[in-house]
Parts: sequence; structure tokens; C-alpha cells
Amino acid sequence: QLQLVESGGGLVRYGGSLRLSCAASGFTFDNYEIAWFRQAPGKEREGVSCISRSGGSAKYADSVKGRFTISRDNSKNTVILQMNNLKPEDTAVYYCAANWSKYQTTCTLKSKYAGWGQGTQVNVSS
Repeated sequence: QLQLVESGGGLVRYGGSLRLSCAASGFTFDNYEIAWFRQAPGKEREGVSCISRSGGSAKYADSVKGRFTISRDNSKNTVILQMNNLKPEDTAVYYCAANWSKYQTTCTLKSKYAGWGQGTQVNVSS
């Protein structure tokens, strides 16, 4: 059973950094593209970043480009989202999710992702 557990959220000041982790189990990790999403109160869930099966390719939402970096370690079944220069508008619950993909070297935020965990709360104060 596909299971993903997010961690690493917290309260940080404007301009600060956080490192989110996504621990995966129950599936063949390197057959799946992985993505981070976020949902702020009263807003729709939005895709933040995805990473390809190989880890060699990633995509980012325009709102986080240049500030967030996604990476994965297929030997540890883990995906990391490094978030720098955080802004109050980054405040949200962050989720990771997985999608089986036949492509090793590309990913898309438009895939039908599954395995939603409980999320991890990120709060950025001004």
C-alpha cells in the first residue's frame, strides 16, 4: 500500500528556511514521480514541485522558482523539499504524493497523484 509521510514543517520568519521530508513506503519508489503540493486556508491545493523517477529532472511552480529545491534519494525512499527565502504567502499545509510513471527523466504536476499523507504545516511570519 502506497504510503507517504511528510515532516519538517514549522514556524519560521520571513526570509527563513525549512527542509521538508517525504518518507515513502509500500511501493517501488523509483517507479514513481513524486510531487509536493500545498493548500492554504480557503484556497485550492496547488502544485509546488515535482521530481522525476531518476531525480535528474524537476519542475517548479512560478511562485517558488529560485527559492525551493526538490531532491530525492532512491536508496532511502525519501524526497526533500528545501525551502529558502520563505514568504508569508508560502504558509500552507504541504503534502507529498506519488504517481507511477513510465518516464525516468521527466515529471509533471498535472499527473493524477495519490498517497496523500497528513501533511506538514508551514507557517511563515512577517
